[in-house]
Amino acid sequence: MTATPTPPTYQLFVGVDIAAASFAASWSRGSASRERAHSFAQSPDGFAAFHAALAATGVAPAATLIVLEATGSYWISLAVYLHQAGYAVSIVNPAHAHAFARSLPRRAKTDSLDAQVLTQFAAERQPPRWTPPEQVYHELRQRLLVRDGLLTMRQQARNQRHALGQWPVHIAGALDQLDAVIGDLDTRIATLDSELASVLHDGAWAESAALLGSITGIGLVTTAWLLVATLNFAACASAEGAAAYAGLVPLARESGTSVRGRAQIGHGGHARLRTALYLATLTAARFNPVIRAQYERLRAAGKPPKVARCAAARKLLHLAFAVVTKKRAFDPAYCTTDRCVVEQAA
Repeated sequence: MTATPTPPTYQLFVGVDIAAASFAASWSRGSASRERAHSFAQSPDGFAAFHAALAATGVAPAATLIVLEATGSYWISLAVYLHQAGYAVSIVNPAHAHAFARSLPRRAKTDSLDAQVLTQFAAERQPPRWTPPEQVYHELRQRLLVRDGLLTMRQQARNQRHALGQWPVHIAGALDQLDAVIGDLDTRIATLDSELASVLHDGAWAESAALLGSITGIGLVTTAWLLVATLNFAACASAEGAAAYAGLVPLARESGTSVRGRAQIGHGGHARLRTALYLATLTAARFNPVIRAQYERLRAAGKPPKVARCAAARKLLHLAFAVVTKKRAFDPAYCTTDRCVVEQAA
């Protein structure tokens, strides 16, 4: 029987409220009283001043838990700095911190008060510590984000080109400009696709990428989003946990005898991963025998196409979790029932 790991013992709890040009920090030793929040600049000098203020408490970095909200991208530089300095850093979802703040008897909202609330959150909840992702994560994620932006721009240009084409008078000079933009975006997107393929083939996650590529329906972009969103499936303890993280698990809506709502997946979870998996079912539901059998069974049972596709996306994620964690390529002959997915993911 595996022993339950002993939770770390912290002596100092720190809450940091992040803004674009500065951040407010408050700390306490776990008692009800908290240090008045101090403001620091979002700069190397501000980080050093914050480090010096924490060192003045006399508590070792390893015994200090610092909680930051994942607000935009402003938290990243400070979090990496503190992690490299040896502090236990935890990055929390702003929605969780907001819900915690609403449970407290307070009405005002300032950066100083928000920092004190995060300090109390750190002391009471002690969320797990965060570790910066490895280089391959950044190599893939930044290219994926840029690719999404270029796809949006290309679609806008195509829509404008189509709209102008409906007029009886066509100005060649104007249309040529749009055609040039669309062609340039095509080239840039193709370049990013080539770079993504190279990183997936030769990078640190190449083995996982190859295993995911063995699943019919999961292509280059879906593979990249799966690995980035789940940190090569290290962020999810189970296949069902990965599905919940992606927002593909239907949530019950029931209360007493009066509320009997239909279970829905809602709008939570990792939206971009969910979209990638949903789009992957367009191919998987036709050519992957496991996904196709499930999709056709649900449609025959009267389920709407979107419901059947969400279920197919969830099963596709279960298969992805199984092949990566078990380090075994997808075998459609083995996965002929729903039970096999559970067995592989167990």
